[in-house]
Amino acid sequence: MSQNSLQNDSIQNPRVTWEGCSVLLDINDGDRLVFARLSAAATLKIGNKNCSLQPLIGCPFGSLFQVDNGSRGPYLSRVVPSAEGNDLQETQDCQLKDEPKDNRAIVDNNKAQSLTGEDIDEMRRQGATGDEIVEALISNSATYEKKTSFSQEKYRLKKQKKYSPRVLLRRPFCRSICEAYFKKYPARIGFLRVDTLSLLLSMANIAAHSDVLVVDMVGGLLTGAVAERLGGTGYVCNAYLGDTPYPMDIVRIFNFSSEICKRIVRSPVDGLRSIQDGTSGQFFQHKGVSNSETQSNEQMSSQDSFPHSISTEEATLSSENGTLDLIPQMVIASPPQVAKTCKATKAGDNASLDAINLWKENGFSSLLIAAPELDAWSIVQEFLPFLSYSASFAIYHQYLQPLATCMHNLQLGKMAIGLQISEPWLREYQVLPSRTHPCMQMSAFGGYILSGTRICSSDSQIQK
Repeated sequence: MSQNSLQNDSIQNPRVTWEGCSVLLDINDGDRLVFARLSAAATLKIGNKNCSLQPLIGCPFGSLFQVDNGSRGPYLSRVVPSAEGNDLQETQDCQLKDEPKDNRAIVDNNKAQSLTGEDIDEMRRQGATGDEIVEALISNSATYEKKTSFSQEKYRLKKQKKYSPRVLLRRPFCRSICEAYFKKYPARIGFLRVDTLSLLLSMANIAAHSDVLVVDMVGGLLTGAVAERLGGTGYVCNAYLGDTPYPMDIVRIFNFSSEICKRIVRSPVDGLRSIQDGTSGQFFQHKGVSNSETQSNEQMSSQDSFPHSISTEEATLSSENGTLDLIPQMVIASPPQVAKTCKATKAGDNASLDAINLWKENGFSSLLIAAPELDAWSIVQEFLPFLSYSASFAIYHQYLQPLATCMHNLQLGKMAIGLQISEPWLREYQVLPSRTHPCMQMSAFGGYILSGTRICSSDSQIQK
């Protein structure tokens, strides 16, 4: 890696966006979630409007934007919250309990609105902003003043989403990425919920300066979560069975620096098994990997494209702009002319011989397994011997029975202590004045986690 890129990593402010970084765009308060890589040529389609993402470059994460109409077409303008608006909201919240109005006399016959579609189109041609159109709709509604404050707020929010969509600029990290995938395509991350992921990291005792062995078949989400917690210390070894590594495209969304990416390595199980046999040098020489060679097992195209693990069958790739949407048929890759500026640091090089020798002496300090497509006991048989004694491990599976069988075999072989199977449970609450209650729709199932601590025992030989 060049010296300039290393300098950019050291001086980059992680709280502010930069050209080439990945972002999570939350459109209309979660109605649509889009992963995008910012560049001068990247655009985002909101409704039937294409908006440039250039105004988002250099803005702090958490900034709010809205779609406005300009002389050159629609564009994203930053919304700065005012103190007057906050005071008005607090005043309205205080008046909610004493409100005498209700909606019993309101009849929904589509005659309350006097503003027609032609009038709205004329306002747009004259350059009216989305907020002005919303205010015009409110002032021309015959029933707006008769509604309760709750109904008025719902009416305003509905019109604002249609005529003045808002985009929240979110930083992609472990929680936001997991929530975005779980909301749209949970099967691609093995139905791994965010509370289950956090519990998985805690039970495996993931901490700084740890050497973590990961079996990740959930698109790289688990690998990225571990690397984020390590913060550039220790190592994350993404191990796999056979000759083909498991995809970990989600790691590229985390905006990891080059220093953290160096700590994410890959190794086949045969390479790790050669540690115990003392033949690691012969194995890697047979594989064509030297001590200084760090070539990746993933083939990269000449044009830099955004991680496409989100889009397999449903979504398609094109070369018009730089966004990746969780909605089917809305995936767009970065254009060739900005490929150099949008290129993300690649993680997942082959483990070096120095690291292999270190793990040979000390073993791994933690073991994490998230492989819903494989048998849990078979995976444990392969990878538990690489874990050092008194080290913690945690295994995630969507179903209970594979973990119960694995736990029973571990008890019979006296391989681990403190074995337990946990079922995470999460309930999300709506917290608003005078209407705080559990959300009407919630996830009733978060999978299961088998955790324990490996021990040294004369009978703890894994029978294969």
